[in-house]
Amino acid sequence: MDKNGIGILAENAAASYLQNQGFHILERNYRSRFGEIDIIAEDKGELVFVEVRSREGTRFGLPQETVNWAKQQKIRNMAARYLKEKGLWQKNCRFDVIGVLIDENQKIKSLELIRDAF
Repeated sequence: MDKNGIGILAENAAASYLQNQGFHILERNYRSRFGEIDIIAEDKGELVFVEVRSREGTRFGLPQETVNWAKQQKIRNMAARYLKEKGLWQKNCRFDVIGVLIDENQKIKSLELIRDAF
């Protein structure tokens, strides 16, 4: 499976996991010319911007560890654009990260949600 296919598999697993946890998915792959937010959801009245990261192994660390400062800034800027576009400035927000490990058979090995990751 190519990198794009792995990303889609991980995002689908993350969306299903969030729904099973009671999140309401509002948007997937929200894009502008400045970037993308993987999942935008609502959790108990709070708007949640979710970054999904995936890897096929841990040799170079966990997937969730790849959300560095620059990526966080990009997501924050995209979130501000989304809030402005939708007129949702009054909503409480948070930023979550989901790390997905995929095994050699392209099956989900593990999934970890980090609430309020940054």
